[in-house]
Amino acid sequence: MTLSTSVEATTLTKPRLWMPERVLFTPAALEEAWGQQILERVRTLGLPIEELPRNRLTGLRGETERQTYDISKRTLAVVTAPNSHFKLGPIPPSADWQFHLAEGCPAHCQYCYLAGSLQGPPVIRVFANLPQIIANLAAYEKPGKNTSFEVSCYTDPLGIEHLTGSLKECIRYFGTREDGYLRWVSKFDAVEPLLELAHNGHTRCRVSVNAAPISTRMEGGTASVAARLGALRKLALPPQQGGGGYPVGLVIAPIMPIEDWEDHYTQLFDQISAALDFDCDLTFELISHRFTPGSKEVLQTWYPHSKLDLDEAGRVIKRNKFGGIKYVYDKDTMNALRRFFEQEIARRFPQAQILYWT
Repeated sequence: MTLSTSVEATTLTKPRLWMPERVLFTPAALEEAWGQQILERVRTLGLPIEELPRNRLTGLRGETERQTYDISKRTLAVVTAPNSHFKLGPIPPSADWQFHLAEGCPAHCQYCYLAGSLQGPPVIRVFANLPQIIANLAAYEKPGKNTSFEVSCYTDPLGIEHLTGSLKECIRYFGTREDGYLRWVSKFDAVEPLLELAHNGHTRCRVSVNAAPISTRMEGGTASVAARLGALRKLALPPQQGGGGYPVGLVIAPIMPIEDWEDHYTQLFDQISAALDFDCDLTFELISHRFTPGSKEVLQTWYPHSKLDLDEAGRVIKRNKFGGIKYVYDKDTMNALRRFFEQEIARRFPQAQILYWT
């Protein structure tokens, strides 16, 4: 796969903030105290607000799937999490459990992990019954054993934090737990409101990064990689140096063997090394690109002009225990990629832990 290279900006600008063109509230959301707090936030930002007559989202469909995508991605819907969300599921290898503050993401990544995973138009739904969501978590902790909770499976929580405040509330909660640990990941950079929270080392903040030809061409609406790494630096620095003192991590994903991939990923590691040039609690998660027949179909309607390589002929089939299939790189390619990344991390960050390669 060949992508043109553009140089990543090295100067950091104002944090990237997504502002929806309209904000919908269901009646059930407005009955929640947290829903009222979100309402006040969006009013303060001067965003157009619509109070819906029923607990059902309408008006999101266009004449084509692409139009539906455009309408949905400009809309924030404040709703309540359904009962099914209170039965948590495991999410290996990322964490013991997953829970959700929202569904849908404001970014426009052409390889979107959510394509085909969520039902209906890709509107960004945030949950107004946050206190109940948080109160449900304690039942899943294992007393005396560290239990991890991933909150980034269905959304980018930092990308909507200025509208919801929900991530801060979760960090505060986990800062009071003995055995519970929070994990979140983002492609945005507005971390200043998180720096002074009493997290007590129980939240690991990660940013997702990629080589410049991928991040600049395929991650629309996000902060630049340079800005993300600047944000991670702030989160990791000790409080006495103006930082948050958090455990941090890099999610390098989706890894692709693009033309001159070793050079491009070496440059990415140079950026990471410059941003994290001090001792910190650091992990890496390494995820190679893969897709399913369903995600391919959705992505091609959302991004009909994308240069993303979705050719099954260049992949091998990997089956899960339920018979589902995904297309991954062949063994030789995977081994070459994995060897490069593990060697670079070992050389540059000998104290860091690689949590997994997939």
